[in-house]
Amino acid sequence: MEIWHIRGGNRLRGACFVQGSKNASLPIIAASIICPLKSELMNVPQLRDVDAALRILRHLGCLAEQRGGDVYIDSTRLSGSSIPHSLMVEMRSSVIFMGALLARCGEARLSLPGGCQLGKRPIDLHLAALRQMGAEIEEDAGEICCRAEKLRGTEIILPFPSVGATENIMLAACAARGETIIRNAAREPEIGALQDYLRSMGAEVSGAGSGSVSISGIRPNREAAARIIPDRIVASTLACACAAAGGDVELRGVDPGQFSTVLHFLNRAGCDIISGSRSVRVRSSGRLSAVGELSTAPYPGFPTDAQPVLMAALLRAEGRTAITENIFENRYRQVPELRRMGADVTVSGKLAEIWGVDRLHGAPLTATDLRGGAAMVVAGLAAEGETVICDDGHITRGYERLDMRLRALGADIYLEY
Repeated sequence: MEIWHIRGGNRLRGACFVQGSKNASLPIIAASIICPLKSELMNVPQLRDVDAALRILRHLGCLAEQRGGDVYIDSTRLSGSSIPHSLMVEMRSSVIFMGALLARCGEARLSLPGGCQLGKRPIDLHLAALRQMGAEIEEDAGEICCRAEKLRGTEIILPFPSVGATENIMLAACAARGETIIRNAAREPEIGALQDYLRSMGAEVSGAGSGSVSISGIRPNREAAARIIPDRIVASTLACACAAAGGDVELRGVDPGQFSTVLHFLNRAGCDIISGSRSVRVRSSGRLSAVGELSTAPYPGFPTDAQPVLMAALLRAEGRTAITENIFENRYRQVPELRRMGADVTVSGKLAEIWGVDRLHGAPLTATDLRGGAAMVVAGLAAEGETVICDDGHITRGYERLDMRLRALGADIYLEY
């Protein structure tokens, strides 16, 4: 159990670098087993989810280690195609190994993935796409067994631009005969990062970011490399923390365009936003205005992962903000905890209404999930008194040394293990 202690009231000031992206790192780590080679990944965050992915690689017979922000993988010794339930349940992204193992071994056996409980997150789109490519899939008591003597390229039209399904198809398609085209593909920056890594492996991939991705196989190289892109959700969280607490913070090593929708709403709330080519400066008085209405949507729309932290930043904003959550049905799990701090938030189905209050007060809270836990940290920075968050490891799944980053900016926060 991890316990976060936050005493609000301090303004945040200074500059900090933003960690590498968790959601870019995990599919790239899975992709490293598509063919036998050695990979060097740079700017990889030190997180529980990354550690879980590397342990999956080692279970499969690969060499995999992390030294600071660098990860070294040797997949030439891969010797298995089955991932036990004990490893699968540690993170949602473990399902991405299905496409990679099919490409390398012609089979994959795994159980349903774990991760935060945010409602229905079916992998039906993954399975339907792999079946279109010629895979035979059996499901029994939560275990999935995929086999394909030879995958074939085809046109796959996704009914929803699922990030995970797009990534799984891209990995499997590297071993398919002929061209695979993904229509209505996810357009998130993490898809572009995966494309760049696959190209360094020798894959013929194009179109990432356009909604139509083409994969025409792979001529394997002996080595591959990638530098992980900055984490746009961590950047959004730090920006929202500054907005809520007040202050002047510069986020370095980021791409402002990748979280421009979050910056847009912070600007509407009254923050000064100054964007550079690789930096963003956020200035806030700590007294914000409501932003009206916003809805979560696939990229380039407003990201569902940033919704809880923006909600937390707006708890003291004057007026009413209405948020419509269109991605996950249980993405408002943080709301009952925020109410314990004095927040005025009501939820009806997909709609959450936030009426700004004059003050928040510290309270004992329990983290519900990764982004909900981060929202409680943001709210705690703006509250009077002490907030104590009991967390079963959710926050550290996605945030590398968040307590230390915030403390360096002036926050009164520490993490007790």
